Amino acid sequence: MSDEKKDVNSRQENVGKKGINKKLIIAFAGMGAVIVGLVIALILVATSGKKDVDSSASKAESSSAVASETDDSSEEDSEADESEDEPDADEEESSQESKDDKKEKGFIISYSGDNSWQDGDKVMTGMEIGIENNSDEALKEWTLELEIDQLKSCDGWNGNFNVKGNKLTVTNVDYNGEIAKGGSTSIGCNIGTGTKLNVKSAKLNGVECTVKKGKVSQNNNNNNNNQNNDKKTTEKDVKKLLKRTSKAKQGDDWLHTDGSKILDKDGKEVWLTGVNWFGYNTGTNTFDGLWNSELVSSVEAIADHGFNLIRLPISAELINQWSEGEYPKANYNNAYNEELNSMNSLEIFDYFLKLAEENGLKVMPDIHSAETNASGHTVNLWYTDKVTVKDYYHALEWLADRYKDNDTIIAFDLKNEPHGKPNEGDAAAIWNNSKDANNWKYVAETAASKVLAKNPNVLIMVEGIEIYPKNIKKNGDYSSTNSDDYYFNWWGGNLRGVKDYPIDLGKYQDKLVYSPHDYGPTVYQQPWFEGDYTYKSLMKDCWKDNWFYIQEQDIAPLLIGEWGGFMTEPNLTWMTYMRKLIKDNHVNHTFWCFNANSGDTGGLVKDDFVTWDEEKYDFVKEVLWQEGGKFVGLDHAIPLGDNGITLKKAKGL
Repeated sequence: MSDEKKDVNSRQENVGKKGINKKLIIAFAGMGAVIVGLVIALILVATSGKKDVDSSASKAESSSAVASETDDSSEEDSEADESEDEPDADEEESSQESKDDKKEKGFIISYSGDNSWQDGDKVMTGMEIGIENNSDEALKEWTLELEIDQLKSCDGWNGNFNVKGNKLTVTNVDYNGEIAKGGSTSIGCNIGTGTKLNVKSAKLNGVECTVKKGKVSQNNNNNNNNQNNDKKTTEKDVKKLLKRTSKAKQGDDWLHTDGSKILDKDGKEVWLTGVNWFGYNTGTNTFDGLWNSELVSSVEAIADHGFNLIRLPISAELINQWSEGEYPKANYNNAYNEELNSMNSLEIFDYFLKLAEENGLKVMPDIHSAETNASGHTVNLWYTDKVTVKDYYHALEWLADRYKDNDTIIAFDLKNEPHGKPNEGDAAAIWNNSKDANNWKYVAETAASKVLAKNPNVLIMVEGIEIYPKNIKKNGDYSSTNSDDYYFNWWGGNLRGVKDYPIDLGKYQDKLVYSPHDYGPTVYQQPWFEGDYTYKSLMKDCWKDNWFYIQEQDIAPLLIGEWGGFMTEPNLTWMTYMRKLIKDNHVNHTFWCFNANSGDTGGLVKDDFVTWDEEKYDFVKEVLWQEGGKFVGLDHAIPLGDNGITLKKAKGL
């Protein structure tokens, strides 16, 4: 019996005791019955409304909703607990209207430039720019005009960049021209100025914009589509989606090294021939391109085209957020990827691993940046003011521990492109026998030991740095600020230090792979591209002394973690020579990249992230591992896509 009904009966009893006549008693009783009926009706309506709110809230769960796979509590208990604290629909609507009122109207341009370096008379800055559309309608295409103090140069991505005086003009590319109402997109560049970076004003499509320095609005063009799903997907469905295939045999695909070779468990030499697909480092919090494509078909396409490994750039910051139970929203096309709508960003990552396994693909996470930032790769070191060295180590440890029983992840690339110039002092990556905070050799060994303590089965990829002393005895502490005292190479591509100070992984030495990066003249006009360069001149002037000697002298295997570019001159000549080096020597590699939105290289897919660039693919196909007209995967039980075979069936190199 309800408390309200108890109170009515009590009042009736007290009235009766005072001797009031029966008619009045009957009248009061009648009124009480009416009141009870009304109260019960109100309770039923409120309860019904409550259920509607719960259902609506469930439908509105975005892909950033928290769902721990280790939670043993029942779904019913979880739903009941959540429903007790649900606001009613009117409160939600009022709250949303209040938020909308506070949101700045018009176009908001945000920018950051946390990493800078000197290049002659220019201050170079890795700049990230966010465009937020808080106007009353969607944009179909856009032109951004920025007035920047002492602007000198700009090389960008995710847009077409043009410098004229102090004005930087950026127009959209095909894949990011439309910005939904309430949506945003991000672009980036390496910008050269005569002074510290300062954006004085901005216009978008001729309209004055609010300019903010600091946190940049990331790609988010779904226009709240996460909340428009007609069908509720329960947690049970998510668990079913994440369930790994029964066809896989866990633990039989771990690899190890012997000299310059990478071998499987049976001693068969393998060839890692993969591709990069970025997005987990940029703020998309999943793969870039899913705003216009499907995750399932994209993974299938990569496998069907014969790539046996995906190098996956990711930020240490995102990994650590996951480890703390925080799940930043993944941005993707909700209509194309409905199965992701009930998953948080970590579950989407797990789902990707499941899809990779089902298609015979292996995965190599790459700590591409400390912070989640599309320009994060321009930061010299593996730590920042926001992400400490301890945070960097923790990210690797957590990821290694979480997936120690999943041999879909067969390797870890410890850090993308450590770099820095002589005049940057402690802010530049060095390679020697010290324990200095900026000594990449020491940090790489420390990071590797932490990963291997969690999972002793994975391969460890160690990239190079940018500079190395010409006289290591006199300048081993990198005290000279004179550029003439150093050998230079691409960021992450200078592994000359291995000759003097090789990486020591102790009992896990057979897990070590060195991983340089190399690019062509369209990325940067290096000295070795001057004049009529040849294969022999590239080998002499760059490749051999920087990293190829490591494989040639049987010190350890190589995996070229990034190489690629446009299929035009002057880049095509270099790409052809690099392909020859890879093919003739079976050098392991991951091509840069799958993404269409790589501004200085282009991608294997076009702007729709669905249509393949057949000319570029045919070029790369020559250095994908094949036997008897079939692509060779790295899984012993599951063949690589529809056009491949298992490692068990392969003869080996």
